[in-house]
Amino acid sequence: MFALRHLLRSRKHFPYAYAATTTTTKSMLPVPAVPARVLIGLHTDSDYRNGRLSKVQEVCCRKMTTLPSSKKPESLLEELSAAAKPYAQLMRIDRPIGTYLLFWPCAWSIALSADAGCWPDLTMLGLFGTGALIMRGAGCTINDLWDKDIDAKVERTRTRPLASGQISQFDAIVFLSAQLSLGLLVLVQLNWQSILLGASSLGLVITYPLMKRVTYWPQLVLGMAFNWGALLGWCATQGSVNLAACLPLYLSGVCWTIVYDTIYAHQDKLDDLQIGVKSTALRFGDNTKVWLSGFTAAMLTGLSAAGWSCDQTLPYYAAVGVVGAHLVQQIYSLNIDNPTDCAKKFLSNHQVGLILFLGIVLGTLLKADETKTQPQPALATSAASSFVPLTQQPEVIS
Repeated sequence: MFALRHLLRSRKHFPYAYAATTTTTKSMLPVPAVPARVLIGLHTDSDYRNGRLSKVQEVCCRKMTTLPSSKKPESLLEELSAAAKPYAQLMRIDRPIGTYLLFWPCAWSIALSADAGCWPDLTMLGLFGTGALIMRGAGCTINDLWDKDIDAKVERTRTRPLASGQISQFDAIVFLSAQLSLGLLVLVQLNWQSILLGASSLGLVITYPLMKRVTYWPQLVLGMAFNWGALLGWCATQGSVNLAACLPLYLSGVCWTIVYDTIYAHQDKLDDLQIGVKSTALRFGDNTKVWLSGFTAAMLTGLSAAGWSCDQTLPYYAAVGVVGAHLVQQIYSLNIDNPTDCAKKFLSNHQVGLILFLGIVLGTLLKADETKTQPQPALATSAASSFVPLTQQPEVIS
């Protein structure tokens, strides 16, 4: 019946729907033109089965029930692809921005911890990139498990696999177990200090979805979880956390998350108001740009402090300046009442992470050149002057 109504809508310029004429069987007679209003009266297939239709309606219903169905998978590979698609959507494979935003604080920390004149550890970058992909997917699965009923009431999220019923809650829990197992497999490749530090962030990942029910600051908790890599990256390469560098870097990342996720939350603020979900978008309201400007200033201050602790050079501070200009332009041009503009501004934060990472790498490489140009301290004594000169000729003993 949905196919019938779609057919009628697509032919809105024609007031009549026409049934095909056939005389191949005795039970089917030539059918005249049928007004569209008659066909719209066919509500269910049970009317056809129970004999409550006129002859004209019966023939039309038969014709419509023989329409070709959607194409079925032709091979095992296509069947597996169709079965895996909801799970890929559950972990947001088709929307990699979350993986990027989770990875960049890790990459910043790894690059900052590199020795002067050295590139960041590529093996660590690969491990943390893989971990970001897995754990971001696990976080999305946890979020959708908590928010299944809420997502079904929000226009933007009602098609998610759990909210739409494509995946059962039990299957999602099994899938989450597999994701966490893979995440643990990546984590155990690090030193034991990093294993303990990484495992301690799981509480933030699990509780974040609940925060929107109890506080207007769920973005703060998200920032604490998403930027844990600023601490973990340094620990993975150095065996401990340098708080003088990592703490301001971590707090800067938290402020950054509040900025971009508040912009993201403005897409759903009308739905959130109706269902009682809280966010910084609702907390800030019309003063959003003022709040975001304050968090941007705090972020830039923290990044400057982290660079100073690491003896960073000009490329780093230039990158911080470009990041600041990017965020200022983003906030200034933001239209909080336009969901499309909010989505566009949110996605542009991937560039923020990349710009800062490149600045850290170039700044660390330049450290070696500055070290070479610094004057070396003079030696207290030379090898030649280490001997005490004799004031007179020694006596010859005969």
